[in-house]
Amino acid sequence: MSRKPTGDLRRGWTTGACATAAVKAALMQLWGGAFPCDVQITLPKGETPVFPLAHHAAGDGWAEVGITKDAGDDPDVTHGALVIAKVKKGVQGIVFKSGKGVGSVTKPGLPIAVGEPAINPVPRAMMEGVVAEMAEAFGQSADIEITVSIPGGAELAQKTWNPRLGIEGGLSILGTTGIVRPFSCAAWIASIHRGIDVARADGLRHVAGCTGATSERVVQQLHALPDHAMLDMGDFAGGLLKYLAKHPVERITIGGGIGKMTKLAQGALDLHSGRSQVDFQALADGLGQPALADANTALAAYEMAGEEMAKMVAAQALNRIRSVLHTTDIKTDTVVIDRAGTVLARAGG
Repeated sequence: MSRKPTGDLRRGWTTGACATAAVKAALMQLWGGAFPCDVQITLPKGETPVFPLAHHAAGDGWAEVGITKDAGDDPDVTHGALVIAKVKKGVQGIVFKSGKGVGSVTKPGLPIAVGEPAINPVPRAMMEGVVAEMAEAFGQSADIEITVSIPGGAELAQKTWNPRLGIEGGLSILGTTGIVRPFSCAAWIASIHRGIDVARADGLRHVAGCTGATSERVVQQLHALPDHAMLDMGDFAGGLLKYLAKHPVERITIGGGIGKMTKLAQGALDLHSGRSQVDFQALADGLGQPALADANTALAAYEMAGEEMAKMVAAQALNRIRSVLHTTDIKTDTVVIDRAGTVLARAGG
């Protein structure tokens, strides 16, 4: 499969790009009478990747093609999945359907209407584009039913945000550029934004963003929140809070371990270990405990300073969150935990 490197990491192709290539190849058989060995498509920004066919079949009035997704060096759960598009003659226009392993939208707030297959707008536009292209090339009317399937997609979807977003039955067909960029921060932040959109559309008054699985479990139990109220914030506190400032809900809880919450308290909005660090001298000065300047982890500092540090972190993190939200109308609270999930301190609420 044609691809180009991104730095030292290989980029890959989205499920939307794979589905588009599959549609084009299937139409070449349906209208032209023969499957190609590989198929080239044009992505929204002009790239022209070539995809080998991993599966093909045809019958009376229909054809289908499968493309194996290559996500490059991105840790994408759909890497290696087979994306299958089946095309058959339709009645009027282009109709999309969910096949096995592709979900359907059940909650408002996403860019696709409730009841529709979970095929996002850009992949739809890409597939519609190749239908128009092939219809013109073969002198056919662009009346086509497209069914997209991903074998094993229902199981893979459990490792994604789909269940929380109200996408049931499988994966989404995604992509805005057709390209998977390795370890994409933008993709994660976009998922956070969609989570906020769904929560708002569902009328949720209280949502939570947590730095990891343990803090998420603690906060969810603490406030008895439903799954789709839990925004998978991870290290991207800024990505969550800045979007929430423009798309508010009534209440936000931010929870995390002592290390990442200390960084948030000290002003960091990207909590990744490679992009922000705890300022131990500031801890020492703030708590009046000079020995903390020599600590090498926030947990070690907490073991030295005790509850006083945890309370300070919770309170300062609360202030930092409020400064980003630029309003006191959104009720805010913080929860600081240790690695075992014990609540060390809370503020706000």
